[in-house]
Amino acid sequence: MTGARQPRRYSAGPGSGARLRAFGLVTPLLLFVGVTFIAPLVTMLVRSVHDPVVADALPETVSLLHDWNGEGLPPEPVYAAAARELNQAREDRTLGQVAGRVNRVQSGMRSVFTRTARALEDIEAGPWRDVFSGINEAWNDPATWHAIKSTGQRFTARHYLNAVDMQRLPDGSVTRQPEERRIYLRLFWRTLLVSSAITFLCLLLGYPIAHLIAQAPPRRANLLLVLVLVPFWTSLLVRTTAWIVLLQTQGVINDLLVTLGLIGDDGRLAMIYNMTGTIVAMTHVLLPFMVLPLYSVMRTIPRDHMNAAASLGATPRQAFLRVYWPQSLPGVGAGSLLVFILAIGFYITPALVGGSDGQLISGMIAYHMQTSLNWGLAGALGGVLLLGVLVLYVLYDRLVGVERMGLS
Repeated sequence: MTGARQPRRYSAGPGSGARLRAFGLVTPLLLFVGVTFIAPLVTMLVRSVHDPVVADALPETVSLLHDWNGEGLPPEPVYAAAARELNQAREDRTLGQVAGRVNRVQSGMRSVFTRTARALEDIEAGPWRDVFSGINEAWNDPATWHAIKSTGQRFTARHYLNAVDMQRLPDGSVTRQPEERRIYLRLFWRTLLVSSAITFLCLLLGYPIAHLIAQAPPRRANLLLVLVLVPFWTSLLVRTTAWIVLLQTQGVINDLLVTLGLIGDDGRLAMIYNMTGTIVAMTHVLLPFMVLPLYSVMRTIPRDHMNAAASLGATPRQAFLRVYWPQSLPGVGAGSLLVFILAIGFYITPALVGGSDGQLISGMIAYHMQTSLNWGLAGALGGVLLLGVLVLYVLYDRLVGVERMGLS
């Protein structure tokens, strides 16, 4: 039939093959990111809510405690089950892990568990409540059994409560930690303030530097860019160590101030192993991350705009605020976001030059990962930090718009 519509035919075409080749090229990068970044991140977030050590080692005890109303001491079957499973845990060499988990909730329980397990080795019959009471008085304290019950939960929000200085009481209510144990919220607040201060200082120092490079002739601009990039070619450890030499009490800066008569030899300034050292060193390390996005935007701003504003009667200040500054805002946003996110998770520099007063939350996360081995709490602290960064990123996207960032 001559007027009939012919069926439309689709073909993959050359574009499909190009997309497949492009995907093949980026596959190694995707695998690398997945193995080195996404998988560890997911693992730590899972560990922050999943802790089956006690439940696996003391299943019957935990099950019986689940039916316990929490008043007074548990019934005799709980003691009998605990005796059997503590002996088994000692034989399986998991007793130390169990004791460590319970010790994080009720201090002093590590030694109680190990001594009890050794004493139970030679005891074959009960009554087990009397046996436990004779071994250690801690077994007569309901708080001990509440700690076992709490750590016996396979999935728990305990680590996240600890990360915000909260705790769950035996009756199920949530309250603040005792005053002497409230450390994490203070560290989070300090990290936020320090990161904001460093971002502001980098912007204050980096804006004129980027403007100078953008307005300089090509040869001079290339030289200035090399000077900005020099920190990238130097080890972070070397740069931080150099600041230790400069800022210490007997360092170069104090010696210069004494020589100039600005301070006395007995009045040398303490600029290291405190918050001053942390801010100075981190500002130096992160300054290039502010300068480069600013420069990438400023070099695209036509110079004629400022001349046109001046020809229309604007003062230099008015021309800058109304013409140049608005056009440079994408670079300001990109540099500020980049510096803030890097600063909020910085670890090496505060650890070396911060001392006890200049430590950030990243140092506490590293402590729990490397020293206390409380990976659940470390994961929870990292999760809270990640959530905070994501919230700030979303706020920035709503207020400014990520698409306006100048990173090219």
